[in-house]
Amino acid sequence: MQLTYVYRITKYDPADRDEHGSYTGSEDTVSDHGAVEGAYLQAVAAFAGDTGVDFLAVRDPGVPSLAHFGVEPPADGFGLDGLLPAGPTGFHDGAEVPLEVGLQPVRAMLRDSGAWCRLEVEGVFAVHVGWDQYLYISSSRACEAALAHTRELGLFPERLDASPYAFGGEEEEQVIQRPGDDDFWADLHTAVATGRAGILQETYIEGASRWHQLGSDTVDPLRVGVAPRARLAVWPPLSTDIEAVLRALPADGLVEGVWQDGDGTIHSAIAGEDDFPELSARISRSHAAALLSPYAGESVPLCTAVMPDNDGVVRARWRTEPTPSDRDWALRQLLG
Repeated sequence: MQLTYVYRITKYDPADRDEHGSYTGSEDTVSDHGAVEGAYLQAVAAFAGDTGVDFLAVRDPGVPSLAHFGVEPPADGFGLDGLLPAGPTGFHDGAEVPLEVGLQPVRAMLRDSGAWCRLEVEGVFAVHVGWDQYLYISSSRACEAALAHTRELGLFPERLDASPYAFGGEEEEQVIQRPGDDDFWADLHTAVATGRAGILQETYIEGASRWHQLGSDTVDPLRVGVAPRARLAVWPPLSTDIEAVLRALPADGLVEGVWQDGDGTIHSAIAGEDDFPELSARISRSHAAALLSPYAGESVPLCTAVMPDNDGVVRARWRTEPTPSDRDWALRQLLG
C-alpha cells in the first residue's frame, strides 16, 4: 500500500542542488555521530508521534553477504550487537519494537554499519534510510507539526510521490510459495530417512544463513529453533571426498563453500578468486564439504520453503526461487 504523504529528509539544502537534483554543497555524506545524527532521529520520532505510532515492525532486514561497500568501516556484527533488546536474534522480519528501540536501527543505517531494514506500521507509517544520509518517511497523515519541527532541527524535508526504497511488491513468479508447515517438515523427515537430504540452509535475514546437519533425530529440534519467517533450502548431504570438492573449485568468479568441521559445525562463505586459497585451506581440513554457485539457476536445492507465522500465514515478503520439487508441490495445491 502506497502511503499518501512521503518525505525525503536530509541535511542537504535544496538550494545547493544542480539542475539534475544532485547536491553540490559542502555537507559530508557520512554521519557526524552527533548533533546532526540526533536531529535525524528526532525527526523520525516527530513524524511517528504525529502519525500516532509508538511501535514499529522490522521488515525485510538484511546484511551484506560478501563484502561491505559502505563508506564507513563495518561495525562488529554489522552493528547488530546491542541494537535491540533481544540482541541479534531480535533482528528478524516482523519483529515489533517500541519506537525508541526502533530508532536504533535507524541510527545504525545512518552510520552505514551494514545492517539495513524497513521499519513500518502497515498502511500507516514507514521509515527507511538510503545512501548518503537520505532518510525517507511515509505516513498516512500530513504531519504538519513534524514538518515544522524537522525544519527547526536544521533538516530539509521535501515532499515526494514515493520513496525509492519503499517495498514495491516486486513481480512474483506465478508459483505458490511453499510454507514451512507440518507437511514440509514431514516431507523433510522422509528425505532425510531416504538419504536424499543432508543439510538445511536457514536464511534468517537477507545475506546471512545458518547451516544445519540433518538427521532423523535433529529435524524436530531444528524446526523449533528456526528463526521467524526464515527462508529454508534443503540440500543433499555434503561430500566426504574432499579432494574431489577441491578439484571442482573454479578458476575465477564467485563460489559458496560449505564445509563441516570434525565437531559437526557447518560453516559457509561466499568467496571470490582472491579468497580461494583461504577457502581451499579450510575445506582441506574439513570432514565434508560442497561447492555451490551463487549465480541464479546454477545450484538448485532439493526444495525450499518460507516459515509461516504461528497462525500458518506466510507474511514474509521475500520468496524462494522455486525448484522442480516446489513446482510439483504447487501444482498439487492448485489441483486440490
